[in-house]
Amino acid sequence: MMPAVVGQKFADAEALVRQVVSTPVQARGAKAGGVVAPEHGQWEVCSQNPAAGAAVTPGTAVELSLVAPGTSCPAAPGASSKPSAAPKSPSTPPPAPAPTTARPKPATEGPTDGSTGGSGAGGSVYYKNCDAAKAAGAAPIRRGQPGYRDALDRDKDGIACDK
Repeated sequence: MMPAVVGQKFADAEALVRQVVSTPVQARGAKAGGVVAPEHGQWEVCSQNPAAGAAVTPGTAVELSLVAPGTSCPAAPGASSKPSAAPKSPSTPPPAPAPTTARPKPATEGPTDGSTGGSGAGGSVYYKNCDAAKAAGAAPIRRGQPGYRDALDRDKDGIACDK
């Protein structure tokens, strides 16, 4: 079962994840651009895929989205953090951020029998094409992750919608 690692430092989260999977843990920047520094062990995990509690196998691909120390997590994975045009009133406290542990589940398209319409897939998420996966914030999709299917993996490298 996938451990809950959101809010932890990458080094600690990676150690927990490595107890249940044998594949390398993928780190990416949580903000637009997806870039992380070479030394990102102390960066905070903003979201994880697969979600906490999901069934995983030793070969499951795991991706953790991170932010640098002292940086807040974006409202959605991959979102930009641009300051608001209007200043906030000091008497109004900012709203508490909603915790995020996984990408939002897209509306299903296509098969409704729980299948994903292809081989090598995990879960019951179905994306009609890579544009739909990208619009849902799920791309790239690795083999074994919800929504992956061979038809979306043009170069057959185990990563769909990566180009």
